[in-house]
Amino acid sequence: MTQRILVARAIFPETLARLRAHFDVEDNPDDAVPTREQLLAKLRDKAGVLTTGGERIDAELLDACPQLRAVCNMAVGYNNIDVPACTARGVVATNTPDVLTETTADMGFALMMAAARRMAEGERYLRAGHWKKWSYDMLIGHDVHGSTLGILGMGRIGQAIARRGALGFGMQVIYHNRSRLAPELEAPLGARWVDKATLLREADHLVLVLPYSAASHHAIGAAELAQMKPTATLTNIARGGIVDDAALAAALREGRIAAAGLDVFEGEPAVHPGLLEVPNVVLTPHVGSATLATRRAMADLAADNLIAALTGGTPPTPLNPEVLARR
Repeated sequence: MTQRILVARAIFPETLARLRAHFDVEDNPDDAVPTREQLLAKLRDKAGVLTTGGERIDAELLDACPQLRAVCNMAVGYNNIDVPACTARGVVATNTPDVLTETTADMGFALMMAAARRMAEGERYLRAGHWKKWSYDMLIGHDVHGSTLGILGMGRIGQAIARRGALGFGMQVIYHNRSRLAPELEAPLGARWVDKATLLREADHLVLVLPYSAASHHAIGAAELAQMKPTATLTNIARGGIVDDAALAAALREGRIAAAGLDVFEGEPAVHPGLLEVPNVVLTPHVGSATLATRRAMADLAADNLIAALTGGTPPTPLNPEVLARR
């Protein structure tokens, strides 16, 4: 009997065709966001699911869906999946690292530059018809080249941002991570590990690239923002909840930091109203990996993982490989 799977959200038709060659697929062509109850009902008779980062897979759902054997996320982040709960129940969990590293780093650097050079403010100013003459202080921002780039979270994407800053813009790179990088990774970037307080105090442009967890919730809040330079920018391409958005809105409104670039938000797709009211923030709707080539690669890798997990193969990027060892 053909195994049944769920593709939780709309994805590329070519990816669906690949999956249909192996499984009985229930897809979501209308891309309706399933409620918790709908997701649970759809998964009761499924052996696998391709999720897209927003569908919560936890112990309660797994217990209600005992046939489920594979949960494959089309995202590098996996805070929507309770991996220990999957492991305890013998369910393979996977994500899609590496294929989106460079594209997401591009986006982070673009947001940082747009915030530093006040690009969103400038576009609104021009469109509103306010540009009548040159003036020495019109929309003055802050340099990126030669400045100090601070990175909180120095995994693949953090290192890719560091390369852009150090090699392309002559930036001094400092970073804070739970563990220091190996010297051979630090050396080409001239990157220097510092404690978090030093990172906040010295960075001209602080970029957040750490995974979300209970430990990183509000890693940047009012106290941390108070330690930053008033000329500094903050860029978040990690996950909503790492920044206290209310505290950030207040800091921007009061000029306690210069600007911010945000691609992720607490409670997204809702955005804290305070962030919508301040001019010195660039806002994008969680599109850090949104290029055609990268999204196709993510979909293909998620499909590869799901096909391998349910047909006796080895998924390329498992989050809990110990489950595979117990087969």
